[in-house]
Amino acid sequence: MCRNIRPLANFEPPVTEDEVHAAALQYVRKISGTARPSRANAEAFDRAVAEVAEASARLLAALVTTAPPKDREEEAAKARRRAALRYGT
Repeated sequence: MCRNIRPLANFEPPVTEDEVHAAALQYVRKISGTARPSRANAEAFDRAVAEVAEASARLLAALVTTAPPKDREEEAAKARRRAALRYGT
């Protein structure tokens, strides 16, 4: 899994369209093996990003959980602590 794709489910405030699009873009970049497609592939690349974002938004809207929503700031702090341990910063 691409490290830049973050879990988006069960957050307060809810995920934004920009966050879903960014995750879709990272996914399509990863599976296509390119960060920027050639002109010949740009349309297919952009269509794939839009379709993955749409499917992701539908999934997130349909998920049901009894767990309390996660706090964005708290999750970001945890990620910073893990990075500090991993990279020694």
